[in-house]
Amino acid sequence: MNHKTQKLIYNVLFYIGSALLLVIVTIPLYWMISTSLKSKGALMALPIQWIPKKPTLNSYKKVFMLFPFARAIANSAFITIAYVVITVLSASMAAFAISKIRFKGANVVFAMYLTSMMIPVQITLIPMFIIMNKFSLINTYTSVISPAIFKAFAVFLLVQNMRALPDDYLEAARIDGAGMFKIYKDVIMPMMIPTVATLAITTFMEAWNDYLWPLVMLSDKNKMTLTLALNTLNGQYDTEYNVLMAGSLISMIPIIIIYIIAQTQMKQGITVGGVKG
Repeated sequence: MNHKTQKLIYNVLFYIGSALLLVIVTIPLYWMISTSLKSKGALMALPIQWIPKKPTLNSYKKVFMLFPFARAIANSAFITIAYVVITVLSASMAAFAISKIRFKGANVVFAMYLTSMMIPVQITLIPMFIIMNKFSLINTYTSVISPAIFKAFAVFLLVQNMRALPDDYLEAARIDGAGMFKIYKDVIMPMMIPTVATLAITTFMEAWNDYLWPLVMLSDKNKMTLTLALNTLNGQYDTEYNVLMAGSLISMIPIIIIYIIAQTQMKQGITVGGVKG
């Protein structure tokens, strides 16, 4: 068997394997879409209806009738956008100070950030709840958003990439009379756009899908996020899976849109810093 034949067989097997993997990955998504378009009676029909015989949008209508779902979407959007903005600003400023200003004790501060990443989130829930209660922030948007001020992984990600930027840019800006904030805003941040985009997307997904922290902080039905609203559709004795799948699909739309728009920047952000000039 010559080299060309071996390469052809390898390519064929690779594409067949990729196609099978694609089918396996997309089956759950297809089942969600199919289930959301079924009536309640068709859910238990045998044989299983992979393609609904009588597709209906009643599940999507019912989602908004059982719970103030539109309000939950607005709440999640507000909390998520605020969470992303605060995370990017606070983490980028901290990373700039640690990686470029190099003040005394910068390495100690960075080591403390890294150490905090080893602490499970569940351990901090009770102390955080007590703090929020002391400041009368329970059942407010502020209590859900405030953890964005300190995001250790975000600082770690930005520090690693900022350290890869040559200091010559900073020296040139200083010679031109630029202050520290101007250097941060006009020199460093434009060069960090791919990494910041990656951080923004991952933070958006984390905040949008977060369930535990909003569950602890929010009890007012009108302030609940989308994840909490979806949980109310999962009844103790009976669950309408078509309605639950409809709500879940609605909740996935913003993440899919954000990823499609920013996927190029995200790919660059993952690889930046891994290539030396």
